[in-house]
Amino acid sequence: MLADTHAPRRWKACPPAVAGHLRRADLILHAGDVCTAEVLVELSAYAPVRAVLGNNDGPDVAAWGAPETLELDLGGLRVGMIHDSGQTTGRTARMRRRFPGADLVVYGHSHIPMDVTGDGVRVFNPGSPTDRRRQPHGTIGLLDVAGGELRRAEIVPVT
Repeated sequence: MLADTHAPRRWKACPPAVAGHLRRADLILHAGDVCTAEVLVELSAYAPVRAVLGNNDGPDVAAWGAPETLELDLGGLRVGMIHDSGQTTGRTARMRRRFPGADLVVYGHSHIPMDVTGDGVRVFNPGSPTDRRRQPHGTIGLLDVAGGELRRAEIVPVT
């Protein structure tokens, strides 16, 4: 799971540490600010990709097929995706209202890795692999889903 790759300014090509994880992926989720559809095409060489639009994404990302929000069923796990989940205060309640059937909501925008549960929903931001801002590392998220359950969600440093 990725967010905020910000190509081509930050993402020139898939970083080797990210590629190592993507080679084992069954599905890649991108929570927006891809910035160019070429990144989504590149990621598609590793596994199928589902993405949402970020505030820096252009018409080519929308034309690729990224909507503003997305709801997925991952083998029985209900997932909502959005780029900007708003301010920290009230986030879980807001995401519960926005995605009432979701078990997990994936978002980006802040570049801050986050994994929080509240109000009956888990919200997860993988951070950014290429634009860490004030974070100590660039990061991605890994999910292990089996039998309709989220068995493991992990934020992994890649820089």
